[in-house]
Amino acid sequence: MADQNSKKKGSRGRRRQLRIIFTCLLLLAAAIGLLIYGFFRLQSSRTPDPARAARMEKISQEESAIKARRNTIAKAKQLASGYDYDAAIALLQQEDNYTSDSELVNAIAAFTADKAALETKDPTTVPHIFFHSLIVDTSRAFDTSKWSTREINGINAWMTTVDEFDKMIQQLYDNGYVLVKARDLVTEYKGEDGYVHFKKSSSLRLPPDKKPLVLSVDDWSYYHTYTGKGFSDKAVLDSQGNVKVQYTDADGNASVGDYDVVPRLNTFIASHPDFSYKGARGLIAMTGYNGVFGYRTDTAYRTGENLDEDQKKWLEEHPDFSWDQDVADAKKIADAVKKEGWEFACHTWGHLSVTGKSVETLKTDQEKWQATVANITGQTDTIIFAHGNDIGNWKPYDMSTNPVFAYYKNAGYNYYMNVDASQKHWVQINDLSFRQGRIDCDGLQMWRALSGSAKINVFEDLFDVKSVFSSARPTPVTAEGKA
Repeated sequence: MADQNSKKKGSRGRRRQLRIIFTCLLLLAAAIGLLIYGFFRLQSSRTPDPARAARMEKISQEESAIKARRNTIAKAKQLASGYDYDAAIALLQQEDNYTSDSELVNAIAAFTADKAALETKDPTTVPHIFFHSLIVDTSRAFDTSKWSTREINGINAWMTTVDEFDKMIQQLYDNGYVLVKARDLVTEYKGEDGYVHFKKSSSLRLPPDKKPLVLSVDDWSYYHTYTGKGFSDKAVLDSQGNVKVQYTDADGNASVGDYDVVPRLNTFIASHPDFSYKGARGLIAMTGYNGVFGYRTDTAYRTGENLDEDQKKWLEEHPDFSWDQDVADAKKIADAVKKEGWEFACHTWGHLSVTGKSVETLKTDQEKWQATVANITGQTDTIIFAHGNDIGNWKPYDMSTNPVFAYYKNAGYNYYMNVDASQKHWVQINDLSFRQGRIDCDGLQMWRALSGSAKINVFEDLFDVKSVFSSARPTPVTAEGKA
């Protein structure tokens, strides 16, 4: 019996072994089959298929062409949004199939129709508004425990708050205004005498419901007198190379953002491109005695000579200051600002009142401006007079009777701006000069409009003063004091 059991067990063991061997053989055969299949697939994939390769190449080229065409159309639409229909159409016509591709044909037709609907605007009725640096923190700007009445009066009179600025720009846009350059209002030509001459432009064309407007900014230097009063510190570049502003709050925390006119307007135009005619931004009127853009670039900071008390204090507080580095950084800001569409103007080196000054005095100031501002911003043919002054009355400048004008004209200045809030616009296009009066969008002019003390509300067509005027302002607003 034991032998029989032992035989049965042996027989079962052999059968298990055979099954295992058979299973292994099946698995091995399957593996070999997969390897063979993979080998032939690989060989097949390596075998060129000219027809298939050509089809794939054609599809790739068509997709690239569609992408490139749509990118071109997008760029053209961006140009057209700024009323540069000629440039938009010219860009599309660079495409090989612009006469047959439906997207290109339709886009060109739309731009052509929009261009035909434009109307010529009268350059002599264009208003010009301007701002100083914006008040970011009104609680510090109007802090009676820190600043004298004179200082607060100055800030209150000549400055605009961030909130007021935003409301103004939005209302200007809603009311159909479009930023243009002052040079868009004229046609320039060089005469045989070597001077630039002017004629009224007949090529400024906008939609019927749009109105041209010139804008400028004064004193973008962040003077020492602004320190601690709720203004920004200096202009900087962000990681994309865009111009922004550094601001330090009351607790000493620094941040970078749109805290002043230039970056704030850039951001607004980015989302409202139809607020800018052919990329126009504004004029920036620069002095030099405290440097530019918050950088201490005047030579006094390098030599230590002829320093005022504010400058001495600042240098003491910044022992690691490098004049060369500040100049280099300021040049980067200036280049980026110009690339964004802004233009620079002379505001005299020392914020000088030009009225009644001798040519020699103005020449000395101009030499300082050229040495410490133009070396950073580049040359300009525009002068915006400080304090709203002028070098003549309302009559056209005359080189034979006005030696100051003769000096500035020979120095290369062709565009001249003063301040005139007595009327809604003032433009004078003469043979040798372009002149324009500017309206100050500040606390003083708004208060005069609100209180009825102004002969005319110059903001009437621009924006609603009542809805703009900040409740944080001390009232009444007076012209006493200096910011």
